[in-house]
Amino acid sequence: MGRSEGVRCGRRKEEGMKKEKKGAAAVRKPLSKKTGITIFTLIMLIMGVIIVCYHNPLADPADELLKKIIACVLIVAAIVVFARFYDKITQLPQELYANRRLIWRLAKNDFKRRYAGSYMGAVWAMVQPVVTVAMYFVVFQVIMDQRIQLAGKGVEVPYLVFLTAGLVPWFYFSEALTSGMMALLEYEYLVKKVVFKISILPIIKIIAATFIHLFFVLVLLIISACYGFYPNLYTLQVFYYSFCTFALVLAISYTTCSVVVYFRDLQQIVNIGLQIGMWATPVLWNIGQMSENVQMVLKINPLVYIVEGYRSAIYGEQWFWEDFYSTMYFWIITVVLFVIGTLVYKRLKVHFADIM
Repeated sequence: MGRSEGVRCGRRKEEGMKKEKKGAAAVRKPLSKKTGITIFTLIMLIMGVIIVCYHNPLADPADELLKKIIACVLIVAAIVVFARFYDKITQLPQELYANRRLIWRLAKNDFKRRYAGSYMGAVWAMVQPVVTVAMYFVVFQVIMDQRIQLAGKGVEVPYLVFLTAGLVPWFYFSEALTSGMMALLEYEYLVKKVVFKISILPIIKIIAATFIHLFFVLVLLIISACYGFYPNLYTLQVFYYSFCTFALVLAISYTTCSVVVYFRDLQQIVNIGLQIGMWATPVLWNIGQMSENVQMVLKINPLVYIVEGYRSAIYGEQWFWEDFYSTMYFWIITVVLFVIGTLVYKRLKVHFADIM
């Protein structure tokens, strides 16, 4: 009796283990290639229909038609590229999702390690941006008493509020981009480990930069409230535009972190590009002072969407979907950049350990 009961118990355990394995396999089983391509194509087609059907009565018909044509061409190109390189494009997002808990732990450790041994710790990460904002405040508002006029609304915005709403996303973008680019070189010892998923390294650095960014968002809200721009429903869009910045930096970082392993001078080129980009993006100046044609050219830069979005969230009282074409354009460009970054990363990663 005892022996037969033991055999039955053993069989039950084996059956239970088999069921658990089957359940785990069912959970981990990814979408088939055909299903993935179909879902992506449907999403893109829905986006295309929305773009084609959307009509802005205040816009110039010729400009609106041009925007629709460009958007549709980009959507078709995205579908073709996604179908052609499906396996390479989807492998990276799957790795990031599968290692999400590890990414969160390493991001927190990276943030703590960055300021380990420093007496003031993470405070130093906040000192330089705060000093920069204070310097611009003294020059432009105390000395020059400059204010920004909101186009068509007759509302004057103190320059400090205008400036801070532009600098907060810019500091986040520049810090995250620089950190993400250097992720593989900084964690060189992990790149040489065969079993470690090095694809998670750039996002770890970007998340670590996000911790500091959240502090500056709080500073922005406090400064705005001091000048009478109190938080409301529109203010919640700050988190949407923060996510936009996160997605854009992540998309770019997989290209830069891969190329910099082979071409170390890219770090200096990016730093110079950030200096130029700060003036090419309406961080310190008002894009509303430009003509409509110039604004259209400037809005090719996806950072314009983010910077102006922060300002709309703080004092502009405009929802992000009201700027329909800019929103569609931003996400199409971000997806395209992520696809390019994924392909570049997959192409170059095989020789990372040999070069380092």
